Amino acid sequence: MRALAIVVVLLVAFMVAQLAGGLVARSLALISDAGHMATDALGVGLALVAMVVARRRSGSRQHTYGLHRLEILAALANAALLCAIGVYVVVESVTRLGGSEPVDTTTVLVVGSAGLAVNLIAFAVLRPRSQENLNLQGAYLEVLADLLGSVGVIVSAVVVRVTQWGWVDPVTALAIGAVVMPRALRLGARAIRVLLEVAPSHLDVGDVETALRAVPGVVDLHDLHVWTLTAHRELVTAHLVVEDGHRSASALEAATRVLRERFGIDHATLQVESRDREGCHDADW
Repeated sequence: MRALAIVVVLLVAFMVAQLAGGLVARSLALISDAGHMATDALGVGLALVAMVVARRRSGSRQHTYGLHRLEILAALANAALLCAIGVYVVVESVTRLGGSEPVDTTTVLVVGSAGLAVNLIAFAVLRPRSQENLNLQGAYLEVLADLLGSVGVIVSAVVVRVTQWGWVDPVTALAIGAVVMPRALRLGARAIRVLLEVAPSHLDVGDVETALRAVPGVVDLHDLHVWTLTAHRELVTAHLVVEDGHRSASALEAATRVLRERFGIDHATLQVESRDREGCHDADW
């Protein structure tokens, strides 16, 4: 949370300076990068709020899983914001390609260089934590895309200054959009996968089922569900059918150990049933 707070302050402070510089310099690339940075600031701010709320103890007993899913919702919001700014950049770039509006390259170079420095600091702060959860990964990808955008702005200003090719500025803005969109789509797809409660991509449900069926005393298995609550928090529920006379506690302990040691799943809800039990049928979902 401290890392995100530092990044938010840096992004908001410089976004204002970058937008002002873009307007003064009449640079679409700089304005687009400022818009992207504004989106980053909002996205990282959402990530920070989500983490703060998710880590608070809920006063309501209705929140049986806590508020951890807010991190996934924030990641999805970040992806949507990245897509929106990417579309904006593409549209504006295409509109400007045929024009020859002059660009104040000196202002663009100064502001772009300062932006690069800010993004390098934010990148260094977030990189060590970028794999902790989808929320932080979304913030990290936004800063990475903005860092690349700052590099593009600087290169664009140098080229325009040397060659007087005005079309380089909107083309650079277009390239920034091309960098942003794929990352946004991948992040959004991962967040949607979690929200739809699809089994984690790194786990094979068939392997989980095979491992549970191999537990001593287990003769059948049904109603197996595997899903993700938030990053690195997978959950499993299943009904284990054991041999008549077999100790349920032994089967439960062994199955729990298999899930933890082989698949890294610490939270499992397992119902143990005897083979001769009646009235328990597979669910239709």
